[in-house]
Amino acid sequence: MLVTTTSNIEGKRITKYVGLVNGEAIIGANLVKDFFSPIRDVVGGHSGAYVQALREAKSIALKEMIDQATRLGATAVIGVDLDYQTIGGSGAMLMVSANGTAVILD
Repeated sequence: MLVTTTSNIEGKRITKYVGLVNGEAIIGANLVKDFFSPIRDVVGGHSGAYVQALREAKSIALKEMIDQATRLGATAVIGVDLDYQTIGGSGAMLMVSANGTAVILD
């Protein structure tokens, strides 16, 4: 499945707009990651645990979006937008949503 942030695909013709598709992922942050992350941020370190969690959430959200497009018979998803948000009083949960338009290409 071709997935792109652009509204068209060079060299391809969109024959049908199937509809909007989306996928979401919510990942809880580990207590140890939460405890040590501010320390790393203060001393200028890189929080590898959060980077990995972010990548994992993005991957899950994109997979759900692609699965939905596939079920609708689409051959591509265009105009993909990824949104990132923290949820909860201390930002202990991370939400990633992927949204796009499922299309059929010629």
